Amino acid sequence: MARSPLTRTAILDAAAEMVQQHGVQGLTMRGLAAELGTAVTSIYWHVGNRESLLDALVERTLQEMGAIRPGGRTPTDRIVSVARGLRHELRARPHLIAMVHERGLTDQMFLPAQRALVREVHAAGLRGARAAQAVRAVQFQIVGFVLVERNRERAPIQSPAEGELWDTGDHDPAEDPALVRALARPPDPERLFTLSVRALVRSLLAT
Repeated sequence: MARSPLTRTAILDAAAEMVQQHGVQGLTMRGLAAELGTAVTSIYWHVGNRESLLDALVERTLQEMGAIRPGGRTPTDRIVSVARGLRHELRARPHLIAMVHERGLTDQMFLPAQRALVREVHAAGLRGARAAQAVRAVQFQIVGFVLVERNRERAPIQSPAEGELWDTGDHDPAEDPALVRALARPPDPERLFTLSVRALVRSLLAT
């Protein structure tokens, strides 16, 4: 079966996948060439050297982060949809996001999402400093939540774990039994994120 012609897009796709699986240090030109079944010289011809390749990955990441679009009928739904989209993108490509950050382009990366949020808070009737405060509050909530998620994922295994601590039965009988059972179960990050952002947005739009 004939191999598809090598393209810049195919190289960037493979390089991005390698970075996501092995980190930036795991991306080598020889490894990438082997992954694509081509010669290293062909990689150089399409994208230049390794540093040029990394620059191209950063540029593409910036473009992809700008593709977040709101959905929903109400102002709250549309703002929450932007927040969920941004969280998804940040979660999906941590190593690429780190590359953007290391090049001092974090603010530029967030600008498209900020502009989307500005349009939505304007549509909801907010203006001036109040609108800016709402945009930043939502952005900080997103980033803070993602950082907490990553810290939990990278933390050493807890023993006893949170669920075990709440599942021992050593609690005051006056405590809410349903609450204790809920805290004994693992959290649902997606549901918790949506709940927290929705509550924040409703509060911001109401004040």
